[in-house]
Amino acid sequence: MITKTNTEDKKKQIQMISIDELVPQDHLLRKIDKYIDFDFIYDLVEDRYSKETGRPSIDPVTPIKIPIIQYMYGIKSMRQTIKEIEVNMAYRWFLGLDFYDKVPHFSTFGKNYKRRFEGTDLFEQIFQQILLQCMKCDLINTDTIFVDATHVKAAANRKKSKKILVAKKSARFYDEKLREEINADRIAHGKKPLKEKDNTDDRDDNDGNAGSGQMNMNGLKEQKQSTTDPESGWFHKGEHKEVFAYSIETACDENGWILDYSVHPGNENDSRTFPTLYEKLKKYDIKTMVMDAGYKIPAIAKLLIDENITPLFPYKRPMTKQGFFRKYEYVYDEYYDCYICPANQVLKYTTTNRDGYREYKSDGNICVNCPYLSQCTESKNHVKVITRHIWEEYMEICEDIRHTTGMRELYGRRKETIERNFGTAKEHHAMRYTQLVGKNKMNMKVGLTFTCMNMKKLVNILSRWGGDTSLKRKFHYLFTSFKINLSKIDIIYA
Repeated sequence: MITKTNTEDKKKQIQMISIDELVPQDHLLRKIDKYIDFDFIYDLVEDRYSKETGRPSIDPVTPIKIPIIQYMYGIKSMRQTIKEIEVNMAYRWFLGLDFYDKVPHFSTFGKNYKRRFEGTDLFEQIFQQILLQCMKCDLINTDTIFVDATHVKAAANRKKSKKILVAKKSARFYDEKLREEINADRIAHGKKPLKEKDNTDDRDDNDGNAGSGQMNMNGLKEQKQSTTDPESGWFHKGEHKEVFAYSIETACDENGWILDYSVHPGNENDSRTFPTLYEKLKKYDIKTMVMDAGYKIPAIAKLLIDENITPLFPYKRPMTKQGFFRKYEYVYDEYYDCYICPANQVLKYTTTNRDGYREYKSDGNICVNCPYLSQCTESKNHVKVITRHIWEEYMEICEDIRHTTGMRELYGRRKETIERNFGTAKEHHAMRYTQLVGKNKMNMKVGLTFTCMNMKKLVNILSRWGGDTSLKRKFHYLFTSFKINLSKIDIIYA
């Protein structure tokens, strides 16, 4: 039997109900409201508000909670966020609004950002405060840290650009130290120190990010710049379409908690941007740092080893042309400081160049009659040149570390930690691209997005444990998170 319901009467029905009853008990915002104390925001913004003059402001926490809602649920824009708040009772409840309270205009946050928050580290402080609450629950372990970078498409039309001339890139963090050791190495080999050079070397240690442009006769570099967002960078990698983008360098622990981040133009190499993030991470007691091949350069290896941090890099395939001997087939004799080729000929030291590489060359008169010449070099004068960085011993230490028991499995954890965080941020928190223009606004977006991710993870754990962070429950969390087979552990320690 078909029954017709009189929906019009129900639409106009008057009921006595509170807004609290309309929010499900297991709603994420309920958990956040229960376990996260936002009172610290009042102290952070106190100096941004006048105490005596002006109209009464809305609660200072509200303009912060609104973008938190936006990034927590991956809403594309602030305008759409305000529309969602108007009809979503859970959002209203979280903001402390009743049925009849007017929702702030979508431009409110933008004006607050422009007048009060722009140029400050407010959002980074908010991120750190939430992270501190995670640390107080003893959920974070900084012994092992995973570092990587991902790209976020900028709000810039790829067709709206111009060509600019760039004088030079900023000096690399190790340039001064490298220059000193190059000159010391040259003197030790009976060579004169290198003369000072006005322009720094414009080449990257890794050419992972293409689109950097060409050098002209005056030493200036032609580079593509967006007319919409000049602070973004032209990015092209692999089969990806060339776009303007930002690079988000991130660090997390072995449980996936995001520890810190830094924002850079998309055309900057990971090895150049790493020191910015590393300076933020130095406050932690780090034992091992896991990074991908983009960071595998002698300078970073030396930096970490000198700081008593174990660097873990992946295997990097040699760039040798197919059909030719690989570099490892040339044996280095440390005592005599020379290389021995597969034909047992000696490649002697000749010089140390500006990039910090010692050059070892063979005798062309001997090599011309070598049966392996076609597999060794295509040089017209039949001279084979092998380079060795003055910090190469640090790279050799890294190779030994890579072959240590358990390190291969540890490197495989990247997909469960840092890569998973990037996937979650892009899939669920609208970080595939940004509608904000400028590096400062991008810093704000990234900071609040990572704040939301840590916050969501924290409140779900505390809700599951009833707020109890005892040792027993922490071990249970670790074992279940890593999916460790307890029977295997018993075998190991038997």
